[in-house]
Amino acid sequence: MSPPPSDSRTKRSGRRRNPSAVSSQRVVDYRNLKNPFPTMSLFSDDRIEAMHHAALELLEADGIKVLLAEARQIYKQAGARVDEDSQMVYLGGELIEQALSTAPKQILCKAGHPSRDLTLELGRLCFQPGAGAPHATDCERGRRPGSADDFAELVKICQHFDVLHMMPPIIEPQDIPPHLRHYFTMQTQLYASDKLPHIFSRGRAQVLDGFEMLKTARGLSDDEFTASSHCYSIINTNSPRVLDSAMAEGLIDCARFGQMTVVTPFTLMGAMAPITVAGALTLSHAEALAAITLTQLTSAGAPVCYGTFTSNVDMKSGAPAFGTPEHFKASIVAGQLARLIGLPWRNATGSAANINDVQAAQETQFGLWGTLLSGSTMIIHAAGWLEGGLTVSYEKLITDLELLQMTAELCADTPSDDDAIGLDAIREVGTGGHFFAAGHTMDRYQTAFYEPFISDWSNFGSWTEKGSRTATQRATDIWKQIISEEQDCFLEAGFYDEVESFVSRRSAEGGAPPLS
Repeated sequence: MSPPPSDSRTKRSGRRRNPSAVSSQRVVDYRNLKNPFPTMSLFSDDRIEAMHHAALELLEADGIKVLLAEARQIYKQAGARVDEDSQMVYLGGELIEQALSTAPKQILCKAGHPSRDLTLELGRLCFQPGAGAPHATDCERGRRPGSADDFAELVKICQHFDVLHMMPPIIEPQDIPPHLRHYFTMQTQLYASDKLPHIFSRGRAQVLDGFEMLKTARGLSDDEFTASSHCYSIINTNSPRVLDSAMAEGLIDCARFGQMTVVTPFTLMGAMAPITVAGALTLSHAEALAAITLTQLTSAGAPVCYGTFTSNVDMKSGAPAFGTPEHFKASIVAGQLARLIGLPWRNATGSAANINDVQAAQETQFGLWGTLLSGSTMIIHAAGWLEGGLTVSYEKLITDLELLQMTAELCADTPSDDDAIGLDAIREVGTGGHFFAAGHTMDRYQTAFYEPFISDWSNFGSWTEKGSRTATQRATDIWKQIISEEQDCFLEAGFYDEVESFVSRRSAEGGAPPLS
């Protein structure tokens, strides 16, 4: 959601207007962003090549453990060496390079409305809020296990802001049993949002249920569904070098049905990965290559994003840390590896702070700059994420969104034509004057600057008179206002009824237990 523009404009007489410069509405397209920052490099190109070849050597000589027999068979049929006793799969470099040649460099994702469609490729930029937390927290109700009500409220808040482009699994609604939970999360996304929905890869039955609900809600035939990506799934490897059954099955099923997977090894330096940036990213890269290869062996051309989430741990306690210099460096190196293979890619920021305080803001912002300067396509955990992913905070979600909208403003064109240079205005004001009343200013003052929705720019006296309210307190007001507003269902009545009928039938049949 862009800040609401004013529909009125103060009229003046006796001053010449420039029709091309006059507008009473500030218009910035937050839905289609391109990363405006030049990418950074931490290592030289030859060192990145060395890391890539080390990852290839690791997969060929040492392999990766794949727990799903079906996945091992797909690898084996393509020429990989498979040891069934140990469940190890050994992938040759040629097999991986062939898979990378068929993985699409550009992915069109079709959302619930064409204006929400996303094109994912290097140079593009989209944001997601924090995801996967078992807890929710806010200043009025405190920290608590995530519930169905929390999930629904957070989806509504995320729908409200255009700068969030995809719906992730924001929190886990723990008051819904696991064999039915995927029905609720998909229903809520379909009813309360028109953004690209997420689907859990927790076993074939749950995945196929999600696909069926999505086809029904969108009125798609089987062929129409598989022709484009209408949802996405996040696939995590179990570092070091294990691909579990649920994740492998998700890769296979999404590839067969043309839906996007986002492959994301979660490597923590010093814990599940080597303690060095180069070592951790080499391991992460190897795991990502193995998973990407499985998608292409299943269906050449299947949409898949390269992904990474690498940070370090506190070596005193073993606790994950985020927004650290090492996290920043890991993002930069991941970007170099992503550009080497040419795929759109996912990165993440985040915070290990326990509440929405200065630490939380600093860690998220520092991590965000690492993702931006690394050329990330998709940035997850960009708003609301606390405790290293254990909690999503309503207030932090709102305060972080201010930063994301300001970042989106940097993606917009900044004019530098003759009108913007304003030589006439400089001459009009002359020496020692001010530009408040200059025609150049009056033509633009309503739309020239980003208007914050959470920051308070009033002076100390005015701020005190208004109750000395902090940004966190103002954020509480904002999320409460959003969830109190009525919201229309994004599904047509007929499609709504069909989805409801499907969920009722499948629930009565026992639902779909997640694959362990």
